[in-house]
Amino acid sequence: MPILQLIEPEIKDLGGFVARRSLPYPNRQMVGPFIFFDQLGPSHLPAGQGIDVRPHPHINLATVTYLFEGALMHRDSLGTVQEIRPGAVNWMTAGSGIVHSERSPDADRHNEATIHGIQTWVALPAEHEETAPWFTHYPAETMPTWEENGVTVKLIAGRMSGYTSPVKVFSSIIYLDIVLSANAQFTIPADYSERAVYGVTPGLSVDGEPLEPYRLAILEPGEVVLASSSSARCVVIGGEPLGPRYKWWNFVSSRPERIAQAKADWRNGHFAAVPGETEFIPLPETVTEANPYFP
Repeated sequence: MPILQLIEPEIKDLGGFVARRSLPYPNRQMVGPFIFFDQLGPSHLPAGQGIDVRPHPHINLATVTYLFEGALMHRDSLGTVQEIRPGAVNWMTAGSGIVHSERSPDADRHNEATIHGIQTWVALPAEHEETAPWFTHYPAETMPTWEENGVTVKLIAGRMSGYTSPVKVFSSIIYLDIVLSANAQFTIPADYSERAVYGVTPGLSVDGEPLEPYRLAILEPGEVVLASSSSARCVVIGGEPLGPRYKWWNFVSSRPERIAQAKADWRNGHFAAVPGETEFIPLPETVTEANPYFP
């Protein structure tokens, strides 16, 4: 069987829109360096409403935002203000610590809108966990994109088929957006030891095994063939494992004491503020997400 594990995501109400969270999951903390995987929406936003994810902190990881529909405005404690729209990539390396917010752009709040995309977190190798924080926006037209046999592939991060994404990464990683026309096939090579396919739409199969939409299929090693019975879309994530990580709320680290310090820093207001923002998400008393490596 090509599918080692099939993950049905947990539904999260994030205030105005729905997220489907596949990672972390019981008995599956990571896929390669990916430690968090949310599908945002698709959610309808009525005129006059929008998304408002208030400022919150991160450490020792990178966040990756990629949209299929809609727009978000990113602001962070470095002073960055950057809108993202479909096909572009926002990569934020938290490193030693960063605070950011994500909101609907003001211009988009006047009309009905849809938000749909993928939000992932990538753990950093231990030697890079305390790197200085930085943010880079990669426009859609800079991402390697090619077509083969009725399949359009966009390389969000990593290397494949002679292409290299411009996205700066810290470890071996693969991240693809794949759109298949009806009755098309695409082979996922065996280049990375850990890989997973997420079905964004119906109509997909993995080596002949149907893949329901909104499911994350952890793949066995070796080549795997994706096929479509109708036009379909999926994303592929993976890479080489970094070893277990501790995760608590928005904090990820190879060291539990570092997470304890981050909790104290956020509680006591020691993180840098996001310019122009007055709100923030308080430190929660408890968290309930699956995290088998945190005591």
